[in-house]
Amino acid sequence: MKIGLYFGSFNPIHLGHLIVANQALSQSDLQQIWFVVSPQNPFKQEHSLLNEYHRLHLVQLAVEDNPQFRASDMEFKLPKPSYTADTLVYLAEKYPAHEFTLLMGSDGFQNLPKWKNAQWLMENHSIMVYQRPGFPLPENAGNLHKKLVVLDAPFLSISATFIRQNIQAGKSIRYLLPDAVREYIEANRYYL
Repeated sequence: MKIGLYFGSFNPIHLGHLIVANQALSQSDLQQIWFVVSPQNPFKQEHSLLNEYHRLHLVQLAVEDNPQFRASDMEFKLPKPSYTADTLVYLAEKYPAHEFTLLMGSDGFQNLPKWKNAQWLMENHSIMVYQRPGFPLPENAGNLHKKLVVLDAPFLSISATFIRQNIQAGKSIRYLLPDAVREYIEANRYYL
């Protein structure tokens, strides 16, 4: 099976994440997208993250009505902080029949050379990139990585940071994330 791996803090998951994942499915031969919740991203401060199990539950709520989407806690079992290269080795051992493609924003792609085992990662895995405002892809991106696919996805400036700021300011977050996710966040007073 061909699976797209969408790694992220998902702090919280929002409609931008879901739109990108849906575009990845519709523009490729991927059969599923796995939303891999990272318990601790090495590039982010841990204190700014909602508990990993709460974030996983929000992802589960967001994807439960789409059989091609799956919430994954696989990085919860691995050493922290989470490194994509380590997770890919784990997945190759656990699911040898699957083919994995990384799905990431252009901001993540710009940082890719700083990742653990970046050269190995780029040589052994396809990467699908969606444009993020303020993070243009270099013109030679295709030369940097031969298995690069650039998604034709709409520019969305929805961010988890913006959502958290709105919550803290008492502003509406409606239409920024799935209703089930919004309702759960509000009922549990997350991010206040």
